[in-house]
Amino acid sequence: LEPIVMSQKMANLPPYPFAEIDALRDRRVAEGADVIDFGVGDPVDPVPFNVVAKTIEGLIQHRTSGYPSYVGNKEFRVGAAAWLKRRFGVTLDPETEITSAVGSKEAIFHVAGAFVDPGDFVAVPSPGYPPYTAGAKWADAEVIYYPVRSSGPILPDLTELAEQCGDRLRMVWVTQPHVPTGRIAQADEIKVFMQQAHERNILVCSDEAYCELWMEAPPTSFLEASETHVLAFHSLSKQSSMTGYRVGFVSGNASATLAFRRLKMTIDSGVPQFIQQGALAALLDDGPAEKARENYRIKAELLVDALRDVGCSVDFPEAGFYLWAKAPGGSTGIEFSRRLLEEEPALVTMPGEWLADPLPGRDTHPGSSRVRFALVPSNDRCQEAAMRIRKWKA
Repeated sequence: LEPIVMSQKMANLPPYPFAEIDALRDRRVAEGADVIDFGVGDPVDPVPFNVVAKTIEGLIQHRTSGYPSYVGNKEFRVGAAAWLKRRFGVTLDPETEITSAVGSKEAIFHVAGAFVDPGDFVAVPSPGYPPYTAGAKWADAEVIYYPVRSSGPILPDLTELAEQCGDRLRMVWVTQPHVPTGRIAQADEIKVFMQQAHERNILVCSDEAYCELWMEAPPTSFLEASETHVLAFHSLSKQSSMTGYRVGFVSGNASATLAFRRLKMTIDSGVPQFIQQGALAALLDDGPAEKARENYRIKAELLVDALRDVGCSVDFPEAGFYLWAKAPGGSTGIEFSRRLLEEEPALVTMPGEWLADPLPGRDTHPGSSRVRFALVPSNDRCQEAAMRIRKWKA
């Protein structure tokens, strides 16, 4: 029998790097190695008890209530609006400017389909979250990359990008804070950037999933700089360790939000009501995020010191829970990541070359010689990893 052949569009999608990391980890575990996993950013901290309790309460309350709202229950949207007001000082209408999402990943992947036509351009940071690129390509858009490095500009020059794209630059992805570099775009930078977006009628999609995990000062939101031309993507996955719950929300300009809603209604049937009830409890309680910030700060200190001791260049992150380390001795990120896993440290990491894309016409690759550590293992396991790194070098 002839095999079923996938579509050309599917074949053109790049492989998902986190799945490859899982396969490498599983192989080492099967060999009997005591692996410590810094690969995928999946927190091991438990979901806050009050969130679990409200989720269970919601399961009972909604056991016969059928499909949820496509755009989120009113209570959840009102709660999200209140959180945005408390956190960023922005006022959004929960009726027209906030929509629930099945985690931010599905929203990030699909949003380009609501705003770009084949041949339009979407600008994406390199390194960046792979669904930015995959979603744009699925919508038949062209992708243009801009670099984010450990120093220098975080945000792109839209005039420069537009010159490369003609008049077809429709959407730009930004990450606040940027991951994996851990850098924060400052309010004055954002203001200038958003002025450029207004002038060129470009939609800015701001991934703010890590905005509650800062080390010293909280990041601002792109929503603070503009009432138009912005969609912000928020998730409960990182700040409340709710990765398995798959819940977040998209907020911003009413016309853009309503266009996204129209697309979303054809894709899924909404976030389960009991999940929204748990998520609302998370939005009302800032305590777990404060505790998470302190834990990630401790972990970062442990690993940064150990990596520097073995010759890695690594900046202490301003926000997020990643380290963006430069491999020692001229090694590539892939080589160093492989050694960390296959030799005595038995640490799973993510090569920078797998998270960044090359920039046409430039000699340097933004992910070259970089390795990403996701600081999600427990404090004790991070301490163990630091000890292994130092012992391995010695």
